[in-house]
Amino acid sequence: MSKTSKNKISDALDKYFEEHILEENIENIFGERFGRYSKTIITDRALPDARDGLKPVQRRILYAMYKLGMFPKTPYKKSARIVGEVIGKYHPHGDLSVYEAMVRMSQSFKMLLPLIDMHGNNGSIDGDSAAAMRYTEARLSIYADYILRDLNKHTVGFIPNFDDEELEPIVLPSRFPNLLVNGATGIASGYATDIPPHNVDEIVNAVVYRINHPNCTLSDLMKIVQGPDFPTGGIVQGIDEIKKAFKTGKGKIVLKSRSTINYEKNNLNQIIVSEIPYGVEKAKLVRRMTDVVVEKAVDGVLDIRDESDREGLRIVIDIRKDVNAEDLRNFFFKTTDLQINYTYNMVCINNKRPVLMGLIGLIDSYIDHQKEIIRNRSNYELSLAKKRLHIVDGLISMISIVESVIQTIRSSANKKDAKENLIATYHFSEQQAEAIVMLQLYRLTNTDIVALRKEKEDLNSKIFTLEEILSNENVLLGVVKNELINTLKEISTPRKTIIEHKIDETVKQVDVKVLIAKEDAVVVVTKDGYVKRMSPKVYNSDEENKIKEEDFVIAEFNVTTLDTLLFFTDRGSYVYLPVQNIPESRPKDLGTNVAIMATIPVDEKIIFSVPISDFEADRYILFTTKQGFTKRTHIKDLVATRYSKALKASKLRDGDIIVSIDICNGTDKEVLVATKQGYMLRYNSSEISLFAPASVGVKALELKNRPDDEIIGSFFVDGKDTLLVLNDKGGIRKFKANDIPKGKKIHVGRLCVNIGTPPSYLIDMEILHEKCPETKCYLLGQSTFKLLNLDEDTKGLTIKRLPLLAPQVGKPIMLIGTRTSKDFE
Repeated sequence: MSKTSKNKISDALDKYFEEHILEENIENIFGERFGRYSKTIITDRALPDARDGLKPVQRRILYAMYKLGMFPKTPYKKSARIVGEVIGKYHPHGDLSVYEAMVRMSQSFKMLLPLIDMHGNNGSIDGDSAAAMRYTEARLSIYADYILRDLNKHTVGFIPNFDDEELEPIVLPSRFPNLLVNGATGIASGYATDIPPHNVDEIVNAVVYRINHPNCTLSDLMKIVQGPDFPTGGIVQGIDEIKKAFKTGKGKIVLKSRSTINYEKNNLNQIIVSEIPYGVEKAKLVRRMTDVVVEKAVDGVLDIRDESDREGLRIVIDIRKDVNAEDLRNFFFKTTDLQINYTYNMVCINNKRPVLMGLIGLIDSYIDHQKEIIRNRSNYELSLAKKRLHIVDGLISMISIVESVIQTIRSSANKKDAKENLIATYHFSEQQAEAIVMLQLYRLTNTDIVALRKEKEDLNSKIFTLEEILSNENVLLGVVKNELINTLKEISTPRKTIIEHKIDETVKQVDVKVLIAKEDAVVVVTKDGYVKRMSPKVYNSDEENKIKEEDFVIAEFNVTTLDTLLFFTDRGSYVYLPVQNIPESRPKDLGTNVAIMATIPVDEKIIFSVPISDFEADRYILFTTKQGFTKRTHIKDLVATRYSKALKASKLRDGDIIVSIDICNGTDKEVLVATKQGYMLRYNSSEISLFAPASVGVKALELKNRPDDEIIGSFFVDGKDTLLVLNDKGGIRKFKANDIPKGKKIHVGRLCVNIGTPPSYLIDMEILHEKCPETKCYLLGQSTFKLLNLDEDTKGLTIKRLPLLAPQVGKPIMLIGTRTSKDFE
């Protein structure tokens, strides 16, 4: 190639690229492209059509099998052959996605009326995947035959496939309301759909009723359609939510397993589960039931096993005779997928756009579709009937002049000449002339003449009927109705799911504690939030209690497996942790961090823990904040049913934190409050009002004359309890609670500690209960702690030789007292 030619090509390329550079806002480009992508996903991938209830991939699979002639009574073909046909001609996507869609349409536990009849392993209710497509075989089921019937009679429109070499149907005729009968599920961009299956008898009868009574109400239809009918059976509860779903397209129902209790069998009782909720994998369910028995330490369950076989599903739970079987069954309903919530979200494509539709809307859409199908079929059949009648008229006319016609044909040079002569001589049309020259001689017998006249009579009757269908709406609807009734005679299926109008509230109210074996335990809590549960025997063994380096024990509680531990943070959150949920440990184990068992915000630290055995007892939690707010909350307000993450125990104002938390029994206690500037006040706890968790509280004492002062702590006290206060220089002072003047909550307090000049502000306080002389107290620095010798007179004592307790680095040190169960008696 010459240099000149290369330059010309280079110049042409430069000019091309210059002329095709797009200067546009990137947000607009992304918005337009994503909009197009979303529209494709919504309308052509993930959502079913309201008319035939199929997604495009399902429709293409059924049509490909139809074209391959794989009807219900024909031999099976390899699934790989079908998948290849689908992706090669109609659906240019992954073969696995096509095969999965095909398998789902064959699974009797997913579809009420499976559309594909598959030979081989097509998966199971245990969650097992189907065998590879090269091993399985398939053909259309009898139900798919009704979906595709009359497809060859121009009943639906066709569009070119992806490469314009084939045609594929826009929608299928669908002789029964497939969307409501088989349901659908899918996720698109911004849309999702969950339509449960419904009983085919009820849905078809509802459509017929709607045709007969076009102004009927939802209540009228619900006398026919009870609710969903899942292929796995079960029990559905909540008629109000069913009605809401049928009206609006959205609703939440309760779906529970069907089970029975067998008493006094082989010296034990049994719970027999025969049906499980729709969409639940049986193997995972059995495994979860076993796990929850171990996790919750449920007493009385001897064995859980799967005895399912070809005769049906069967899960057996063996229990001791002395255990309440009803409570145990409700426990499993509450804690496993033996009972689930199913959410109606009836979104489908209607008039080429996604629409949330109720029962009446879906039925009306199907009726309109069937009217169009019958019209198109009638026009097609009418056209064929008129063409045939025209030919029959010509044949009958030809009979009277048969000798002349034969002579004319014999004298003609060829077929074309014969046709032209017949048209010119006897005025036959081209179609009639074609039929005459192609007529076999035996058809000229007297018997065939009678048959032609009978055929003409039948054709006239058929044309009259078809024209009446096309011209009279009532006749058209009658045809739709009659075909639905005839279809139902062939595919009628008894209801599998029981509908109960009321939701059983006893499942929600079941008390897990009555099912848990009560066992004594010792719970050890460390400063860094590690928790260990041990049996008393293990705890009292000679084995060393191992803790993390630079960590120490701050609580040792004697509890039972029925108790609950509450952990509170400095930001007003709390963790609700049943003791049986704490993994059992050995002393040599570090334990489990609370943050692993329940999600706690990273900027919060646990400052208080307490065991609770009875949330109805007369006990109160005292919260006090740095800005001077305090409140009492009854422990019953802290009961939780879901506790996988930290819950809110107290509301805080901006910049405020909780500096102390305490608990007491009864209301005849005193509260002792201390401030940064050395002021203290003791008053009756009854002066502090009771507040719910979502509240700030009231003032702990009056700080208005000291705007720079703040609270360092507040505790319930008895007269002989010991108060330790710590200043920012490491100085510690010790008081008896009785030494602090008693007053009213509205007072400003009494100056009990002279902070001096320059001031040494108080930064922390701790209460040591007189009834717990063995309590230890630690002085904690940034990475160092020191066990205080409380036998010494600590009045005015300064703790030295803690080099990391630098006062210039925020809050340098704090006091932490160990707690035992005796502290909270």
